[in-house]
Amino acid sequence: MNVEQATIALKQTTWGTHGRSGRILRWCLLVGVVVLQACATVANPDPRDPMESWNRGVFGFNDAVDAAVVKPVATAYRDVLPHWLRRGVGNFFNNLEDMWSVVNNALQARGGDTVDSLGRVLINTTVGLGGLIDVASEVNIERHPANFGLTLGRWGVGPGPFVVIPFLGSSTLRDTVALSVDIPANPVRRVEDDATRNGLTLLNLIDTRATYLKAGEVVEDAALDKYSFTRDAFLQRRRNQVYDGNPPDDDLPPEPAPAQ
Repeated sequence: MNVEQATIALKQTTWGTHGRSGRILRWCLLVGVVVLQACATVANPDPRDPMESWNRGVFGFNDAVDAAVVKPVATAYRDVLPHWLRRGVGNFFNNLEDMWSVVNNALQARGGDTVDSLGRVLINTTVGLGGLIDVASEVNIERHPANFGLTLGRWGVGPGPFVVIPFLGSSTLRDTVALSVDIPANPVRRVEDDATRNGLTLLNLIDTRATYLKAGEVVEDAALDKYSFTRDAFLQRRRNQVYDGNPPDDDLPPEPAPAQ
């Protein structure tokens, strides 16, 4: 059974008949597929991706979860909620992200970006009604998103191997380690009420996925190998972020060996 077949099985199994045990069975099925796929070796792995066989298995698992659960929910969210409301939700979470960007831009000694990020937070939190309205963009204050992984990269910490994290997706070893700082720093994590905190986390996930629905369809239509396409696009984007869009030529990874 491959990931696609497991996804079909996940969709066809009814939710009401077996209750909690049925849900556990579904996830066990998907995890089993991941383990089986991870056992397969890649003949000529990309030098940036020495764990490619395992990463492909986790990527397949994430893709199956997305197809069975996340994407349908995000599609319904996009179709049911009016655009102005979804835009307000996105603005709210962008404002929370800007708060952490203030800290990281300061840690990177980027004075202009720090001032812009701080100005965005102050304006959008007050005039923008808690971030629901992006007033700062209307007055041409640019966003400069930054997390701790990017801070480490700009101070010379290499990305390390490519990693696919269950449920979270593409990353690098550097960015994965940085999550131990990024996650606790998220203002949502400081909400004491469990239901509110979990609800905001879920809303952010759904809203983010809804934003990239069209982009995901483009990848599915254009990529012969969705995994390689996603990995290469992520690594290139992250590298450009570290070097402000102008990475040095000598930092390019070596070409993978041709298949025999």
